[in-house]
Amino acid sequence: MKITFVLAVVVAVFLKESNQQCFPPFAGNQPNKNAHANLYAGQQEFSLALLNAINKLMPNENLFFSPYSTYHALLIAYFLSGGQTETYLKKVLRLKDDLEKSDNYAAYKLDRIMTQVLAKSAPYEFTNANKIYVEEEVPIRDCVANDFPDELERRSFKTNPEGARLYINNWVENTTHHMIKDLLPPGTIDQSTNLVLVNAAYFKGVWENKFPPEATKQEVFYVSPTKQIMVDMMHVEGSFKHDISESLGAHILELPYEGDNVKMLIFLPPWSDAEDSIETTLKNLNAETLKKVVDNNDWIPKTVQVALPKFSLETMIELTPILDSGEGNPFGSDADFSALTSEKMSIGEGIHKARIEINENGAHAAAATALVAWRMMPSEEDKTKFICNKPFIYMIYNGKTHTVMFVGVFRNPPSK
Repeated sequence: MKITFVLAVVVAVFLKESNQQCFPPFAGNQPNKNAHANLYAGQQEFSLALLNAINKLMPNENLFFSPYSTYHALLIAYFLSGGQTETYLKKVLRLKDDLEKSDNYAAYKLDRIMTQVLAKSAPYEFTNANKIYVEEEVPIRDCVANDFPDELERRSFKTNPEGARLYINNWVENTTHHMIKDLLPPGTIDQSTNLVLVNAAYFKGVWENKFPPEATKQEVFYVSPTKQIMVDMMHVEGSFKHDISESLGAHILELPYEGDNVKMLIFLPPWSDAEDSIETTLKNLNAETLKKVVDNNDWIPKTVQVALPKFSLETMIELTPILDSGEGNPFGSDADFSALTSEKMSIGEGIHKARIEINENGAHAAAATALVAWRMMPSEEDKTKFICNKPFIYMIYNGKTHTVMFVGVFRNPPSK
């Protein structure tokens, strides 16, 4: 079995009326040469800000979502927006101030092509797809139809909302290799729905150092100092990059997937007198501290004995409460989507659903009682141990694009 990460994000939009100009599409003149390199310049900051915002809403739960998928759903919304909403989304996405929308559009198109080309030879599977589903009766600007030929699709929400819902769910399920099902619950689409923006992301990778299945056994996971649950704990010994970050208050381990570009980073806070060590690490995990981790050339691979829970979980997150603040926000009554249509609209809701399975071979998206010491200084006879038998943060990171693909907080083993 392989590990697969899957996620789908949906933003449903409802019409209301406006008269703004369509954004000027990239028309053949040379775009800014730094546009593609800077398309994801702020994605790390966006990802970690989103992680902390979601954690505040769900402080005691297992979290798992794809910042990459959310970013792309909002990027499509940015291309369709105008006025204050365009300004708001550009700020939320941390897009460079000196890049025009046409520059970002050209970078987006180039990135799509490069992702598709690289996917053909990569040792892992990764797809990222966007869809713009528009009600048949809604007048849209020619530039949208011309510039998004693969993404744009007309559906009859007004006459057959349930059929449209099932159609969209079927596309998501097929795009994510049947891992994300029933993304849009019954009642999400009705006769007032005029547009749905969807992003579906899928990842399937194999560990560079697989966990031997015969080494997996039941061990204790410490949910808290006073609560323990038995889990299937996987074990492997190998050469891994390992570090200790005092700024994050956590041990860090890098588990690479085959191909070396994509890796899982695990942040494991030690126990302390307080029970909020995971919260301290989350609070300190920002773009600056993450950059120090991923850009650290001083990491020296060492022999590490790793123990990691084998688990599977699915999460659904409502994005609206997280993104509906600020003047011109896409959920407000003053939202501006004039680059799409001359009529008035605002986003009704944002739904994000993600599923992950971690097992011995990799990601299908997929215990010692001693406390982990703050400093690990093994002797030559001893081996460093990285035992994930208490809450930890994990991240799937693409070192080639410098993007956070998936991120989660594992607090409590899910029920089987």
